[in-house]
Amino acid sequence: MTTVTRAMLLAAGRGERMRPLTDARPKPLAEVAGKPLIQYHVERLAAAGVERIVINVAWLGSQIREALGDGGRFGLELLYSDEGPVALETGGGIFRALPLLGTDPFWVVSADLWTDFPFADPQSRLAATDLAHLFMVANPDFHKKGDFHLNDGRISQTVGTRLTYGNLALFRPELFADCQPGRYPMVPLLRTAIDHGRVSGELFSGRWHNIGTVAQLQALDTHLRASKQ
Repeated sequence: MTTVTRAMLLAAGRGERMRPLTDARPKPLAEVAGKPLIQYHVERLAAAGVERIVINVAWLGSQIREALGDGGRFGLELLYSDEGPVALETGGGIFRALPLLGTDPFWVVSADLWTDFPFADPQSRLAATDLAHLFMVANPDFHKKGDFHLNDGRISQTVGTRLTYGNLALFRPELFADCQPGRYPMVPLLRTAIDHGRVSGELFSGRWHNIGTVAQLQALDTHLRASKQ
């Protein structure tokens, strides 16, 4: 697989479960070990050869622009897809940003994750006939039922080991071919593509933390600071 040079960071969410922290600061700017969550992704994607990152923003989005700028200090280009006062959800947000992402496959990553995912790993690939390649993780305590099944490198809704979608993926723009502007989730689009046999996947066994609460943020901060000792 050739190097993926485009990526989208999903950063428009309100972060309701992390209030009151997110009343004054967008969730992706919450810091762990002295650095905003979203900045870890920008740095890792830049190191992997990504040349342009599109960040969708809504709630307090101007703060994200101010914190990251145009990407020059990271060695890439940062563009922003402003969704206005109400976020368009994942599906609608990515569709809106497609003109900025080009025609080749692109990374999609939730900005409120922390992970050591190897974006430059050559084993992470999207087959020519597939619309998406999902990176799955072991079901965490807060999501024990998982999302989809992984069966011999294919994502299924019924067959295989049931795992959690890690909010890390490679998408082709064609995944959104039948979409229209608006506010809608991503999961129905993925389910349709899965039913047509056009979604591959793999298990990611590295470090992965989904930050949904202040307690989870504090636990990760403590862990990362301790690991630097």
